[in-house]
Amino acid sequence: MEDDGEPEQSSWAYLPDVCLSHVFHWLDDRDRSRAALVCKKWSCTMHSGSLWRCRTITFYGQPSRARTLEFQSALWYTKKFGKYLKHLEIKLSNPYNTPFIKKFQLIMKGLLSHLSKCNSHLESLSIKYLELDCLIWKNVVRAQFIKNLAAFLKRMSNQLDYLNLKGARITLEEGCELLNSLSSLTNRSFISEINIEDFFSLHLSVYSSALFHQTMSKFHRLTILTFNYNCISDELLDILREHSSHSLCTLNIKCHIHDPHGQVVSGMSWANLAKKAPKLNVNFFFERVMKHDHLARILLVEIPVRSISLRSCYFSDPDWTMRPTLTNLLPAYWRGLQTLTLELNNDHELLDNELLQLILSCKRLLFLKVWAFLSVSFMERLLQNRAERKCILTTIKVRIYTAQDDSTEEEQLLADIYRKFKYLIDSELNYFVITYPVV
Repeated sequence: MEDDGEPEQSSWAYLPDVCLSHVFHWLDDRDRSRAALVCKKWSCTMHSGSLWRCRTITFYGQPSRARTLEFQSALWYTKKFGKYLKHLEIKLSNPYNTPFIKKFQLIMKGLLSHLSKCNSHLESLSIKYLELDCLIWKNVVRAQFIKNLAAFLKRMSNQLDYLNLKGARITLEEGCELLNSLSSLTNRSFISEINIEDFFSLHLSVYSSALFHQTMSKFHRLTILTFNYNCISDELLDILREHSSHSLCTLNIKCHIHDPHGQVVSGMSWANLAKKAPKLNVNFFFERVMKHDHLARILLVEIPVRSISLRSCYFSDPDWTMRPTLTNLLPAYWRGLQTLTLELNNDHELLDNELLQLILSCKRLLFLKVWAFLSVSFMERLLQNRAERKCILTTIKVRIYTAQDDSTEEEQLLADIYRKFKYLIDSELNYFVITYPVV
C-alpha cells in the first residue's frame, strides 16, 4: 500500500467557509474561543466580522460567578471585535444600589468611548429601563452618564438607524438633549426608528413643550415612532406630517393613567397626517385608562388605528364601564382594526354580546386576546361564527375569569366546545382558552 506521508484529515477540514461560519454563529463566546484553537482555518473563522455584528451585554446587580464570567466575556469580545458591531443591546438586571450604578456608568463610559473610535457600522442601539429618576442615580453620576451617551449618539448620528431608550425616565431637558444629539452634526436626523416609551419622567406634560417640538422637527425619515400619549399634540402631528410623512408607517402610543392625557388633539390634525402618510398605522396601548370620556377624547375616528390594547391590570372600578367603549368607540375602526387585546376586571358587567358584535363588525380583525369575566358559551358562539366565515380571526387567546374556586364545570364545557370545533381549531387557529379563578 502506498503511503504519501500526509496525515489523514477529518471531514471537518473540508467544511466550506460559509458552513463553518454558520456553526460558529451558534456557539457562545467560550466555545468559539476553544474552537478557534483547532487550526488556522478555524482561527480565521473566529475573526469573521459576520459573527460579531450583534451583541447583548447584561449588567447584573447581584451576579453569580457564572454571570460575572458571562458579563466579562461579553464586554471583552465587544471591545475586541467592536469594529464589526452593528447591533448593540445593553441590559440592566436588578440595579440595586448606588455603587453598582457608579460602576455601570464608568464601564459604559469606557465602552462608548472605545466604540466611538473604532466603529463605523453601528445601526441600532438599545438601552432599556435605565430609570434615571431612581434615587440610586446620584446627580453627578446621572449627569456624567447622560453626557457620555449624548457624545456617543452625536458621534454615531450619521449611521444609527434605530434607537431604543424605553424606560429611561428622564427630565424634559435631558431627554431633548439626547434626542438632539442625533441631529447635531447636520441639524437633521435621518434615523428611521425611535422608541421613547416611558422616556420622560412621570407626570410631565411633554405635549406643551416648545423644546420637544423643536427637537422632533429635526427628524426627517421616521418610519416607526414609539412614545407616550403625553407627547401628542396638534403641533407634533403637524411636524410629523411635514417632515416624515413620506416614510412614516407606524406610531405606537402608550397611554398610562399616571401620564397627563387631558390635552385636546384635533381630529383634523390626525386626518391631515393620515392623508399625507397613507401607509400609517397607529397602535394604542392603554394602561388603566378605562373611563369612556377619557378614551373618547383620545380615540378619534380620524386615526388609522390598527391595534388597540386596553388593560386594567386587575383593578376594578365601578366608575367605569366598558359597554360604551365596545359599542360606540371601537366600532369606528371596523375597516382597519387587526389586533384587539382586552384585559379587564369587569366583575360588575357582562360583555358577551357587545364583544361578539364588535368582533363581527371588524372585518380585518385577526388577533383577539381577552382576559375578562365572560360566560363559557361566548366561546361557542365565537367559534360558530368563525366556522361560518363571519369573521377571519386566526389567533384566539381567552382567559375566562370566574369568581368560583371550583371551575370544573366550566372546564368541561370548554373541552366539549373544543371537541365540537376541533377541525377548525387544529387547521386554522392559534387557539388558547382557559378558565381562571379570580377571588
